[in-house]
Amino acid sequence: MKTTVILSCLLIGSSVTLNTNHLFNRANHSLTAKTMSSRRASFKTMPVAPVRIVIDKSSYELYVYDRLGWFATYPVVFGNNSLDDKKMEGDRKTPEGSFKIANKRVHEKWDRYMGLDYPTAESLAKFNMRKRRGEIPASASPGGGVGIHGTWPHDDYVIDNFKNWTNGCISLKNEDVEDLYSYVPVGTPVTIQK
Repeated sequence: MKTTVILSCLLIGSSVTLNTNHLFNRANHSLTAKTMSSRRASFKTMPVAPVRIVIDKSSYELYVYDRLGWFATYPVVFGNNSLDDKKMEGDRKTPEGSFKIANKRVHEKWDRYMGLDYPTAESLAKFNMRKRRGEIPASASPGGGVGIHGTWPHDDYVIDNFKNWTNGCISLKNEDVEDLYSYVPVGTPVTIQK
């Protein structure tokens, strides 16, 4: 009888464990984000609006948050290796500040593209201040065309190797940018920080 009770408890306990293994504690994302190739809780779930993106240049990661908290993390790379704030067109630096996704499209070279509304009023104020201080040439322009996109075909390894290669954009692996593109709408707030 004891054997039957113990076996029954083991079977019931293991079935309960099996049934709860699919649950994911979104608050404990650090460990999971490092071990999951998709870096997302589940491809079956979608974020609960509103969605926002935080890009941390120092950790080379793009975080997605929804109404419930953390939703996903993706590895990213940038433009210039210095990781400094963008000062002017052509410096290959990724701008810092608050932006929004202004447009989305399938891209002929980089898989998916989500354009940011750079330069914003905040970006232009920093640009003009730098010009007044003489930090940049008087003839400089702030630039534009900054976005979130994938890599060249078969070049996802640049993300794994933290190889900054863009002209100031944020680059993800193609599989990751396709995932992000699938659920992030135009108008999504994007914060880029160091």
